[in-house]
Amino acid sequence: MATFDYSFLLKLLQIMLKYVKITIALSLISLLFGLLLAFVITLIINAKVPVLSSMAKVYVSFFRGTPLVAQLFFLYFGLIQVIPALKGLNGFTAVIIGLSLNSAAYCSETLRGAISSVDKGQMEAALSFGMTYFQAMKRIVLPQAARVAIPALTSNFADIVKGSALAFTLGVTEIMAAAQSEAASNYKFLEAYTCVILVYWALISTIGFIQKKLEVILNRAY
Repeated sequence: MATFDYSFLLKLLQIMLKYVKITIALSLISLLFGLLLAFVITLIINAKVPVLSSMAKVYVSFFRGTPLVAQLFFLYFGLIQVIPALKGLNGFTAVIIGLSLNSAAYCSETLRGAISSVDKGQMEAALSFGMTYFQAMKRIVLPQAARVAIPALTSNFADIVKGSALAFTLGVTEIMAAAQSEAASNYKFLEAYTCVILVYWALISTIGFIQKKLEVILNRAY
């Protein structure tokens, strides 16, 4: 019976830590673009903009209702065949686009829920005082909704980090790709995937710690 090779685990851990920055970069960039798009989607749906609101709802339904891996493959191996502008698209960029589009759908629902938690009377009062819809959102509703949204958005970010593990399917060398390469060359799959789990667990635990700190700060601010 094969024994668990702790020395290989420690060696692989050192190798994988070099690729953590790639995972974090993928996740942070995707979160940034995802939040920007989610914010636009949320405003469109809440403002009930004709046609655009219906399109936004279809967008959210599509990306929440299909697997992330299928979306990445559809983008990288499918659309790249029919859209000339995507011919030179590399795996790293494709993953960012895919994760951003996917996270935007989830983050938009988080933002909509947070905005809905703010008393509608405040929006009505702001409009009655002559503010535009967007002024009222910026000055009154969004600052209050942020406090509610932070915990859920942090969870969304954790999902992005975990989703970034699929980057290896598009040829991006990150944590999972490094583990697979080492496991295949040394035939130590148990140690390799144990290492993967430990690294991702540490990353998600760190995100959870940051979330709790943010909640404390926001509770003091309000």
